Amino acid sequence: MPEHASLERYDERDIPFSRVRLKPGSAEYKAYYARRPEKRAVDDEIRSLPGLLSHEGSLAEPVLFASPEGSFFLTDALRDAVDGPVAQKSVELGPARMSGYLKALAVYYGARAAGITELRPYHVYSHIGRDFRRYGEPVPFEPGWAIAFTVEMDLRMTRAAPRAPTVMESGRQYVEAARIAVQLAAAVRKMGHPARAHIDGHYRVVAPLVARDAGLGEIGRMGLVMTPRLGPRVRLGVVTTSLELVPDGPTRDATVIDFCERCRKCALNCPARAIPDGGRTETGGARRWRIDADACFRYWNVIGTDCARCLAVCPYSHADNLFHNAVRWGVRRSALFRRAAVRLDDVFYGRKPVPAKPPDWMRLAG
Repeated sequence: MPEHASLERYDERDIPFSRVRLKPGSAEYKAYYARRPEKRAVDDEIRSLPGLLSHEGSLAEPVLFASPEGSFFLTDALRDAVDGPVAQKSVELGPARMSGYLKALAVYYGARAAGITELRPYHVYSHIGRDFRRYGEPVPFEPGWAIAFTVEMDLRMTRAAPRAPTVMESGRQYVEAARIAVQLAAAVRKMGHPARAHIDGHYRVVAPLVARDAGLGEIGRMGLVMTPRLGPRVRLGVVTTSLELVPDGPTRDATVIDFCERCRKCALNCPARAIPDGGRTETGGARRWRIDADACFRYWNVIGTDCARCLAVCPYSHADNLFHNAVRWGVRRSALFRRAAVRLDDVFYGRKPVPAKPPDWMRLAG
């Protein structure tokens, strides 16, 4: 059991994305706030704000906002493709060979890295919250395996955070993660084994915990998976299946935790002050940094983008090149080097980096 993985299953109805979509006066609204009355005031206030991708947001760029709108449209259009019929005749390679093949297939489809974990109850939401066609339905835990993978977010686009390029890139990579997951799940079903893709808005699993346990990275201060070569500059996809596979070991990277303890740059640069500046705390049987998700989401609804300043300033998010990989190598091997790396990152990039200019082609939208 990873030390920060809660022993409890999480209810998807409790995440801000689900709560903000509740319509005042509806049966779902009344039922939810009867159970969670402490959330009503903050949620009603967020609903009164301009909203994500609103043209009234303080950082609104209507022409550029059309791009993520198109991406989210496509992701939602794939919701009926996350599952499907299973071929009657099954293909058997054995757990080890099939595991290697499916991870390689995910990379072939476009993933940067892939890993496998055996499903645990805490990986799976207890109830559906974002798919309003099935809102509130319990999610049964079914033993099986999960193939998790990452897709890379463009460095220049993310460094423009919190302006429009970052939400454009988020939308684009959610599409890529959805495409790969849908293809991978369909391929498994064509080999005669049940499989479901988990994509943005239609998850049944908590993707960061699955990815962490599949060996793709450690969860850092900002609550995102810190991958070895891209840091948090990724989006995640997951496919679950009953096909027996060989799990990879979970990432238990104390060097990431130590670096995050020293760095604190994401907390310092968070406009919403949603990332804790102090140490980890014990919450629900898990030791972790507790993010103020409501404060983060409220800020999104003020500016109109998904912010991502934390992701943009994180030293782990730097380019996947020879120089920065040498730094990553040292960070993994020496506490003294980690201490020096934090200071040098401030020297070269600034303790409070200035958002980068968007790519030149975006000037056409100005």
